[in-house]
Amino acid sequence: MSWAFKLRGDVPQRFRIPLEIIGVLLLLLIWYLLSMGENPIVSKLTLPSPGKVFGSYGEMIQENNLIQNLFRSIGLNLGGYLKALLWTLPLGFIIGLVPLFRGMFHRIIDAIRFVPLAACMVIFIVWYGTSIPMKVNFLAFGIFIFLLPIVIQRIDQVKEVYLKTVYTIGASDWQTIRTVYVPSVLSKLIDDIRILTAISWTYIVVAETINSDEGGLGALTYIVRRQSQTEKLFAILILFIVIGLIQDRIFGRLDKELFPHKYQQKNAHKSSSIEENSIVETIFDFAFKAFVWSAIGIYIVLAINEFVGFLDIKVLDYLFGNTCWAFHIVMLSIIAYKIRKVIIQRSAHV
Repeated sequence: MSWAFKLRGDVPQRFRIPLEIIGVLLLLLIWYLLSMGENPIVSKLTLPSPGKVFGSYGEMIQENNLIQNLFRSIGLNLGGYLKALLWTLPLGFIIGLVPLFRGMFHRIIDAIRFVPLAACMVIFIVWYGTSIPMKVNFLAFGIFIFLLPIVIQRIDQVKEVYLKTVYTIGASDWQTIRTVYVPSVLSKLIDDIRILTAISWTYIVVAETINSDEGGLGALTYIVRRQSQTEKLFAILILFIVIGLIQDRIFGRLDKELFPHKYQQKNAHKSSSIEENSIVETIFDFAFKAFVWSAIGIYIVLAINEFVGFLDIKVLDYLFGNTCWAFHIVMLSIIAYKIRKVIIQRSAHV
């Protein structure tokens, strides 16, 4: 156990999961001790007991449409990110690669990061009203002003050795962009997007408080806060944390799927082969693959139902509302990627 108190030491692989579980249980125990009894150490209005918090999920599912509000927020998140990437990637590459546009706009981009987004809400309401399009565009703008400078920075960080290599073999500017800049920038940008997902949920809560009748976890947070239902507020906050952790794991898995070379480089100094996954990571990878294929199958059935209507309710429209388009784009992109991967694998075996 000499590693336990070694400065900046690494936790052995076999101890990581048990220590994480112990940490969570310790926090729950402290929470329980602070809120237990008729006269708890901390007031019930300030810190409700774990039992009341976790028990409130059933009540919110029945009375507050928790499932629908959850998917409305997920749809808003997807829509905001899709629009933000649609704006950010072309502009980022143009400004980052072309000196003329960099000279005109680089200082403006640096300055726009200091715009207080909450103050911009009124502007978006004037432009788009108070419905879902306003919320999607507000969220997209919030992501855009942070992500655009990062894209330019990632372009600047492309290693010179790669550029000299493609120039040596006579590559054109377009070939250099396609084979060097795009893969290099996107492989790093996925880590930046992974970090920004935590910030995006903050903006979602702000946006959904406007016209809260349209639903969403932010709207539900606003409602229970006004009604002083602290246990429900804590339950929603825990749900945000769970969603964030799931998103983080999904982005990590996508990173390995789309950019496996990053992990080969990281482990190259240790051995000539890629470092083997732990048992937990192997189980997660298998579960992730099963989840993806199950989600594709369920999506196809529900998408057909949106047009044919063989179920009593249009499930996707009910869950996602006006952001259903974003979910369709994501799922169709996943299906296209899977089909392409299968075709490439079959071609390799022929």
